[in-house]
Amino acid sequence: MSEKPVATADTPASSSEASSPKRQRKGPLSFLSGSLTSFGFGWLALQLAQRIVGYYAEHPPNYEVRFAQSIAVFMKTLIVGMSFLATFTFAFVGLGLFLTFVRSLLPGWSEAEQSP
Repeated sequence: MSEKPVATADTPASSSEASSPKRQRKGPLSFLSGSLTSFGFGWLALQLAQRIVGYYAEHPPNYEVRFAQSIAVFMKTLIVGMSFLATFTFAFVGLGLFLTFVRSLLPGWSEAEQSP
């Protein structure tokens, strides 16, 4: 009786599995869809930020105790700042992906052509 080698976690069953497959490169449509998605999230974050600012404009924190007023203003500043930070982050990522999309459409910008 001949025994076949058993593949374990350390040893692959065949040599074709041992070599790692090449990663497929992202295409222009991937950059465009990522850009549009990021801009969409940025727009939603901007809408949320505007509603938060509107809420705090209509309902300012007002406490008689100075310590409580300080904490309320801190929390308001933190929440408004984080909402606009999310807006900026999504918009910046969307802009970067859009520029990468445009760059991927230009001739001569692939990594294979840039290598000496």
